[in-house]
Amino acid sequence: MNRNDAGQRLDKFLTKLLPGMPQSMLYKSLRKECVRINGRHIKDGAVRLKEGDVLRLYLKDDFFEKPDPDSVFLNITPRLDIVYEDENIMLLNKKQGMCVHAGSDGEIDTLIEHVKAYLYRSGEFNPEAENTFVPALANRIDRNTGGIVIAAKNAESLRILNQKIKDREIEKRYLCMVYGHLEKKSGEIRGFLLKDEGKKQVYVYDTPKSGAKTMLTKYRVIEEYKDCSLVEAKLETGRTHQIRAGFAHIGHPLLGDGKYGTNEINRRFPYSCQALYSYKLRFSFTSDSGILEYLNGREFEIKNVRFAEKK
Repeated sequence: MNRNDAGQRLDKFLTKLLPGMPQSMLYKSLRKECVRINGRHIKDGAVRLKEGDVLRLYLKDDFFEKPDPDSVFLNITPRLDIVYEDENIMLLNKKQGMCVHAGSDGEIDTLIEHVKAYLYRSGEFNPEAENTFVPALANRIDRNTGGIVIAAKNAESLRILNQKIKDREIEKRYLCMVYGHLEKKSGEIRGFLLKDEGKKQVYVYDTPKSGAKTMLTKYRVIEEYKDCSLVEAKLETGRTHQIRAGFAHIGHPLLGDGKYGTNEINRRFPYSCQALYSYKLRFSFTSDSGILEYLNGREFEIKNVRFAEKK
């Protein structure tokens, strides 16, 4: 086992290593002495793997996924705007219009494929040497929203980042250009957000609704122009389209937002997509952060957000 395999449960590791094997057969194989670690028969799928462990599997070859020589990243010349990089993570400035992952539309020119291509060319990612790990993104941003995305170079960093995001120990701030002038120059947008999976859209209500989740966005106005305002927003809850739907709900939709704005307003401003950018990120760890402790307290910012430039 290598560094990226260490710490995983045996059954979770086998599920990723053998995607063609049914779960029932996997656990049957554990019971029937088909799995050995360092020469010892292992029945317990909850056993944690350690770096240097020797895993032997007495299984049919049919269950092993064949390597794909035509992996997308092998044919990509990486184009990345790197905000920060070290041996564990990368902070990337994702441009508006780029997908982070492949979707149902078949898009393959995605941020994660560029990350894999970059790390493959630099020698930091060798798919033939990995059993289950591939570089991954710890957070995602919609296609038409820009901003900082975190990429993990190894499994331990990815596990830590996922937990820190879940525990809200990584702060993100957004810039947005909204229609009109807000009555309060700093404040909160509270409500109840209901997601419609079929329409890929959310709705915000002032009172509780069945299935709706609470949402809270804090904001401050940075600058006002003739018919619009530059605003900084901070998510206190992480709901889908929370900023876009929230500002539209209070009568100040984001400029260029075709889903939550209006054509009448959008025609008046030169934006091809919503004016929204995740421009600032701060690591604010309050619990153990393992190999990423050195990031605690550090803040990163994208300075040149086009729609936020002086008018």
